[in-house]
Amino acid sequence: MNSARLQQGLQELNIELSESAQLSLLSYLELLLKWNHSYNLTAITEREAMVTHHLLDSLSLASYVQGPRILDVGTGAGFPGIPLAIALPAYEFVLLDSNSKKLSFIRQALSTLKIPNVKLVHSRVESFDDSLGFSDIMARAVSSLSQLIKDSQHLVASGGQWLLMKGIYPTEELNDIQRAYKIERLEVPGLAAERHLVIVKE
Repeated sequence: MNSARLQQGLQELNIELSESAQLSLLSYLELLLKWNHSYNLTAITEREAMVTHHLLDSLSLASYVQGPRILDVGTGAGFPGIPLAIALPAYEFVLLDSNSKKLSFIRQALSTLKIPNVKLVHSRVESFDDSLGFSDIMARAVSSLSQLIKDSQHLVASGGQWLLMKGIYPTEELNDIQRAYKIERLEVPGLAAERHLVIVKE
């Protein structure tokens, strides 16, 4: 796996990670490739592209996470939740998805790599309940913005926020949001495509 690409990207994102954390990130991608043959977890299988599109794309959120409890809605193969959990070990991450096969992969990877600050939930977000609430609810290209906020508003803690990742500027979706929001353009090292972050406060 391309450690040089990862190191360069981390520098550009101003993120300092230990060698062991970087190794965990790359090992996660290797496990993803291994399981992908049977579980169809990702369409991206070229190693350098995986570092950019999965790891660095996920880690571009790191400076916006307030913590300490983060919910990753529709985590799929574990993005952005797993890279952020490795980079932010003091925070608790809950990864939610309705696809049991993908959660089986994540569960095995967590056990193999010994990532302690992640819990998995097999559920749809509107059916999931949590008494503590989450400081951050994040999602990467899941549902429409307004629908995701509606379905997860019972889970956000007082003073919490939604961190919703989109590709191109989501003009039409923003018209449907009934809350105050701001948009940040994400600069993902090595990624030419547009990335935007919609930040919505509770």
